[in-house]
Amino acid sequence: ANKEYVEQADLEEARDKVRWGRARKSRVIDEKEKEITAWHEAGHALVQHHSEDADPLHKVSIIPRGEMGGATFSLPEKDRYLYTRRYCKATLQVILGGRVAEELFSGDISSGAASDIAHATALARRMVLDWGMSDKLGFVRYSADDHRPMFADLGGKEYSDRTAEVIDAEVRALIDEAYHATRTQLETHRQELQRLAAALLKYETLSADDVRRICEGETLDKPTVNELLEREHAKAAPADAPSAPTTKPLAEPG
Repeated sequence: ANKEYVEQADLEEARDKVRWGRARKSRVIDEKEKEITAWHEAGHALVQHHSEDADPLHKVSIIPRGEMGGATFSLPEKDRYLYTRRYCKATLQVILGGRVAEELFSGDISSGAASDIAHATALARRMVLDWGMSDKLGFVRYSADDHRPMFADLGGKEYSDRTAEVIDAEVRALIDEAYHATRTQLETHRQELQRLAAALLKYETLSADDVRRICEGETLDKPTVNELLEREHAKAAPADAPSAPTTKPLAEPG
């Protein structure tokens, strides 16, 4: 990047690249797909911003990285050794925020929620099978593997078919509860969500502080993606070359 020293942004990019893959900034993205991604990630970010029990929001981006079209990053304040029921329910709402935002505001739903669906299902099943967080099933452990890592696939069972039906119903109840709570929250904060989606289309990446300011109705004062590209183009162009044409900004969602 032609820098003389390493900055915090470089360390963050290195971490994100190792964990989620290289940022594919040159990938050509259909405008409709980009808009759906903006609504999706804005939904995650808004729910996480307003949640007191989930991990704090760190940043949100619609820049493709690895297999992801965008991502919302949390920043745990401490190492977590216990998962409370309130934390798990708040996390379910954050996970569902993307799909619910797509459904309510983009006019469509997409396959981009596939990993969210898998994550939410795995978490709800751990709550029911391992952690005794179902009132109907009580203080009983229904999974067999004592050494399975967090959110791993669940295979095999040591309970009756009737109990399996109750387990399935309880898992579905947890996800349905989170879905309705998330839907209510996004509808309540509709204008904030619209501003977040528009800002993501404009800037592509927002920090937690950017999200806070947007939700409080403030205006961001920083260069857009197109302005940054034009600056880099101007630096690389010869001094006597004509200036680069102004790029038309991306349309914001209504």
